[in-house]
Amino acid sequence: MSTATHVSELAMRVRDRLATRQPTATIGQLKPLPGGHSGLTYSVTAGDAKYVVKAVPPGQRPIGRNDVLRQARVLGALAGSAVPVPGVAVVDSARPAWFAMDFAAGEAVEPVLDEPEVPAATARARMLAIASVLRRLHETDTHTPGLDAPEPLDAAGELARWSRTLHAVPDELRPGGEDLLKRLADDVPAGLPPVLLHGDFRLGNVLCVGERPVAVVDWEIWSVGDPRIDLGWFLLFADHRNFPQLGRAVPGLPTEAELLDTYLDGRPALPAMDWFRALGRMKMAAIMGHNLRRHREGKHHDPDQERLPPTIAAMIRTARDILG
Repeated sequence: MSTATHVSELAMRVRDRLATRQPTATIGQLKPLPGGHSGLTYSVTAGDAKYVVKAVPPGQRPIGRNDVLRQARVLGALAGSAVPVPGVAVVDSARPAWFAMDFAAGEAVEPVLDEPEVPAATARARMLAIASVLRRLHETDTHTPGLDAPEPLDAAGELARWSRTLHAVPDELRPGGEDLLKRLADDVPAGLPPVLLHGDFRLGNVLCVGERPVAVVDWEIWSVGDPRIDLGWFLLFADHRNFPQLGRAVPGLPTEAELLDTYLDGRPALPAMDWFRALGRMKMAAIMGHNLRRHREGKHHDPDQERLPPTIAAMIRTARDILG
């Protein structure tokens, strides 16, 4: 099936389901929505309402990032909770599957990486606010009805997961990578009770209005596991120096200590955070290397990718330094 045919058939299915839901509303056309990292992502209107539609691409299996029903499931389970998420309007499990969720107004800007810049005071307030959101996410009952949570993945499992991604990067792009992986594997910390994880929790994946977070989005790799997996990743984005050649200084952003204090909310400090900081940097290096490889293979065109090799090496080197 061609992409055009697929989109035409998807548009009819979306129109039929939304018309059933809102019989007097005029249903608009599907419009590609930039910024989606999984499946096919569109916006569509139904009268005054606006939705985001996520669908499995033609010819693709509904697994991993393309498992859109899995994303709908976690959003549905979190509806009405202390974690702000878009509401799920329609779920269609017939192949190829898709779902529609409320279009959440707001902006998701990573202060040290993204354009446009936001006022420093706003960026600071947002980052502190979502540290509290992350705590509330981790307090969610993993037995919430409808979640159907997977088996927990411990620190060793998370390391193995991203090791596979790093190993897919050409050797010359990841100098010191094998030594880093060995050092991480030799010192895996004892686990904490598993919690619900977002997998890519940061300001770039939280829509905000002013200083207020209104919707956590991009749930492609949610899982259940050690809370420090999310936390170590989130802390990376508080300091532009973690992204050589890519990041920019944002005066006034919260320090790691401030973010940790907000997240902990009076609870004891978490052990072995340095190991999870190093894991986060390894994960970032693996993602960067994967994107660069795809760029060079012509599968992902982005001229900025050519700046990444020093950054990949720097991420690995910094992770090794953290481990001592």
